Amino acid sequence: MRSIDNPIYRIVAIPGEGIGPEVVEAAVRILQQVAKLEGFTIQVNYAWLGVTALEKFGSYFPQATIELCNGADGILFGAVTQGGLLELRKHYDFFCNLRPIRIIDSLLHKSSLRPEKVQGLDILIIRELVSGIYFGHAGRSQDETGEYGYHTMIYYDQEIRRIARQALQKAQQRRGLLTIAHKENALPHLPWTRLVQEEAREFPGVIVEPMLVDNLAMQMVINPQRFDVILAGNLFGDILSDIGGALVGSLGLLGSASLNADGFGLYEAIHGTAPDIAGQGIANPLGTLGACVLMLEQWGEMGAAQRITTAQERVLAQGYRTADLSPQGVEKLVNTETLIKLLLAEITKD
Repeated sequence: MRSIDNPIYRIVAIPGEGIGPEVVEAAVRILQQVAKLEGFTIQVNYAWLGVTALEKFGSYFPQATIELCNGADGILFGAVTQGGLLELRKHYDFFCNLRPIRIIDSLLHKSSLRPEKVQGLDILIIRELVSGIYFGHAGRSQDETGEYGYHTMIYYDQEIRRIARQALQKAQQRRGLLTIAHKENALPHLPWTRLVQEEAREFPGVIVEPMLVDNLAMQMVINPQRFDVILAGNLFGDILSDIGGALVGSLGLLGSASLNADGFGLYEAIHGTAPDIAGQGIANPLGTLGACVLMLEQWGEMGAAQRITTAQERVLAQGYRTADLSPQGVEKLVNTETLIKLLLAEITKD
């Protein structure tokens, strides 16, 4: 439902397992506050995925969750250990995964690299999300040599072309450099370079730079500032984006958006369930909030997105840190609840 004066957005929150419920609940509180201040409404339905869904419905990805997600404006997701997430991505064809890696000035010293190596860092990793080795034929078998397991990496040319167009558009809107992560010396039948370069003819202002994925990983930790947009398949994008956590100070800071061709999206932090800290109230919700910023931007609610970003920067600049950011010296350790209260206070100031 929409109106010019008071838009109403319906989201489906899927807390999942581990720290998922903690970070999702924190994000919902922040979203409700910025919605109130910016003059729109967010309606929240809760759904199930993973082990919690299996226990309740006998399925990792139950029909009840599908029915809630149908017609929603976005899905806010926590984390699961196994089962359901790949099915959710495939069901809604969330093929375009956006993973921004941006440094926050007050956290420069938290990077694994020297501050001057990450000053102004702003990389966008675009990961193809519904094909590749995670979705190819897989199993276990045996022959005369013994038992073995196998996974098949399969990509249709059209799947590479469509994610290439998304990446080229983003590069065109940014600094005009697109780096292709590939391994064509060992995987010659997956011609990412040729297919992306063919699509790039429609984007003459974008420089396309193919790079072997092992070299790319090395360059990300030697000279990350050289990158603008990085395009990768499912497996390589999964691994490369985790390097971003080391670059910015914590995996808990990074959010993502997974979009289909209609712009419908799944929004989540890129961290997992973190079972070692689940239930302790110390999880960092900023990755999930970063995902919420991407959701708000997708809706065109730029004012609300900026409120969250500004509040986060102010709170961190005051020295407040969750445990994953290893507070030292004058920095102040806070739990999840305290951080949310600090963010709410900052959001309300403007």
